[in-house]
Amino acid sequence: MTVELVKASASDSDVLWAARVSTKGEQSLEDAGADPARSAGFINFLMRDRHGSPFEHSTMTFLVSAPIFVFREFMRHRVWSYNEESGRYRKLEPVFYVPGPDRNLVQEGKPGRYVFVPGTAEQHKIADEAVRQSCRDSYATYLELLEAGIAREVARTVLPVGIYSSMYATCNARALMHFLSLRTKREDSTFPSFPQREIEMVAEQMEAHFAELMPLTYASWQANGRVAP
Repeated sequence: MTVELVKASASDSDVLWAARVSTKGEQSLEDAGADPARSAGFINFLMRDRHGSPFEHSTMTFLVSAPIFVFREFMRHRVWSYNEESGRYRKLEPVFYVPGPDRNLVQEGKPGRYVFVPGTAEQHKIADEAVRQSCRDSYATYLELLEAGIAREVARTVLPVGIYSSMYATCNARALMHFLSLRTKREDSTFPSFPQREIEMVAEQMEAHFAELMPLTYASWQANGRVAP
């Protein structure tokens, strides 16, 4: 999984001028150039008391490369904006996701109360060989259809959801915090989540960018149990 920050207009000062317009009107623009570190307590107040809208006046655009099944989970976050490469208009490259040796394979427990455990060396061997063979076979069939003159949008139907795609994903800080609260597993979260590992790998990279762009907002979000305001 790769995540590249393509562009961003996101800083802690965005939270300040957006929030203070309610009391200062146009004079709130003075906060756009102010040192946000002097207002860390105010940012924490907004986060703690869940005054969320000031955190929406920022934008971050990421270029994400991941298996299609990861993107289908992304689409649940409907306040984001997405543009994804299309198998209708371009030939898809033979890049597939194969679970690595550190990927837990076995689910134990009932739905809603289950955990994943590593699995045996034999299970990892079976999974690796089966996934690789399936990907090779499906891509060979895909090429066979294309060479027969079948349209790309039809030929792609034989490809698995493990094939990689790429997309631009744009969000504001509030939407990103909500995404991270659901797509990362952290013991210090007020509301623990249990995401699929592959989307968590993407989320962890996005979180690193967020922490760098908006350190005061990020620290406040952490201190308040990783709950989106």
